[in-house]
Amino acid sequence: MTDIPVSFQRDWIDGLKARMAEDGPWHHRELYRLAWEAARASAVHDFNELQCLRHLPYFTPLPHQIETAQKVICDMHGRALLADEVGLGKTIEAGLVLKEYIVRGLVKKALILVPASLVVQWVRELNNKFLISAAAQRKEYMWTQYDILVASIDTAKRPPHRDIVLNQSYDLVIVDEAHKLKNKNTKNYQFIQELKKKYCLLLTATPIQNKLDELYNLITLLKPGHLGQSAQFQQSYVQGKRQVKNNEMLKKELKKVMVRNRRADGKVEFTARHVITVPIELSPEEKHLYDSVTRFVQEQYHSEGSGYKNPLALITLQREICSSRDAALVTLVNMHNRAPEDSPLRQEIRRLLDILKQVTTHRKAEKVIEIIKEADDKIIIFTEYRATQQYLQHILAQHGVTSVLFRGGFKRSKKDWMSQLFEHRAQALIATEAGSEGINLQFCNRIINYDMPWNPMRVEQRIGRVHRLGQTRDVYIYNLATQGTIEEKILHLLYEKINLFEMVIGELETIIDRLHLQKSFEKNVIDILLSSQCEGELTIKMDNLSQVIQSVRESVQPAVPTTDAWKGGVLP
Repeated sequence: MTDIPVSFQRDWIDGLKARMAEDGPWHHRELYRLAWEAARASAVHDFNELQCLRHLPYFTPLPHQIETAQKVICDMHGRALLADEVGLGKTIEAGLVLKEYIVRGLVKKALILVPASLVVQWVRELNNKFLISAAAQRKEYMWTQYDILVASIDTAKRPPHRDIVLNQSYDLVIVDEAHKLKNKNTKNYQFIQELKKKYCLLLTATPIQNKLDELYNLITLLKPGHLGQSAQFQQSYVQGKRQVKNNEMLKKELKKVMVRNRRADGKVEFTARHVITVPIELSPEEKHLYDSVTRFVQEQYHSEGSGYKNPLALITLQREICSSRDAALVTLVNMHNRAPEDSPLRQEIRRLLDILKQVTTHRKAEKVIEIIKEADDKIIIFTEYRATQQYLQHILAQHGVTSVLFRGGFKRSKKDWMSQLFEHRAQALIATEAGSEGINLQFCNRIINYDMPWNPMRVEQRIGRVHRLGQTRDVYIYNLATQGTIEEKILHLLYEKINLFEMVIGELETIIDRLHLQKSFEKNVIDILLSSQCEGELTIKMDNLSQVIQSVRESVQPAVPTTDAWKGGVLP
């Protein structure tokens, strides 16, 4: 056995004896009490206790966020899928985990990969709330010279950045919008898989979108083999593409690697949501244009010799008429240019263009001006079409309303600039669908759905930009619907008869999933619109669909408050 030398420090004894003999000098009792209180305050009483909370002077996390961070660190050992519903603070939870690991000395080098539009937002959150010295990746040298780096995943996976990133080892990797990794054959998935990482967090509100395989792929990124090999997973848990078997066993395994907080759990109090349907009566010229386009769409769909058999393209034209003359003009011109010369189709399109030129008023845009003037507050306007977006900015300017645009195709810096202009200067932000993802606009509490999307989940994404944690005011949603058009029928079906705005995301996803539709929900609606021979047949089919949706909702409602029925009850 090896002898271990042991020594004792005794020089303090003589000093103590001298003080005892002279009865001093002794230190002040107050200094001793303060030192004792400081030692007690800094003591770690429980290993599971988050030490980082003492280092967050500018904000206090919510209880469910603290609980999630503790679970990730203590039970999941730093590898977890954060799948909270929209607006519950997945970014805060990931920031807590990162801060805690830094405080404990377990993380020095971290990489946060996010969509380009979120880079600045992540850096701001980490810097201001967590006092973490994070930087946005802009130059190639930054990969190696910065410890905490936030970067676009699209930039990181491209040469020459890819080799630099893959040659480094990271203590923690965080991936936001991780549902984009659902396909294991994509470059994004393979890139994340190749990263050298000790801890890993994947953030997404929708870990399953179509098939259970998507969830399996995400879990495999975090903990390879946790759900077995692919064939074993299919055999044990999958029945068909979407149906699950051995549900309780799968839930048990998912709880070991995934956290999902839901609004329905009541852990967070949100402000009220007020939904206002605003009917729009078209002008005679607009009504004539809409009726003419509707007949054209029906004739082209049912005509044997038509070159336009794509239902989506035809319905899009009809929806554009409900949006603005400008949006429809672009489509009609493109259709005219693609049609053979001297064909009857070209002549019909020219006739529609002549009718379109007679439209000089836009009742929908006039209603937007009216709402903005009455509200006298900041407001977000969502439209489906860029031509409408540009027209709205023009018409708002004519009425003295300052506005900025937000759409896909803008660079990261421009999107951030537009958001700041909206917050500090402009009264309105006019956004296409790109504005419903990745930006937090809690300083605004009013939304106008100028064009209603047919995918209900996209509506929730729009509202989630303002109705989320940090919103202190009630939220007002104005849904514009032109009377006597497909827009009004869709609004009546999706958002009134089935009470869409009363649902949480989990309930909505469950209903759509349990309809067992052969096509997507949107395509089924398009088929109904185009195949109906008259208004009466259309009304009956739409009512039948709404009744089916309502019956499915009633069948799943009892399970929603107690279990997450999302995608057939898979998620714990």
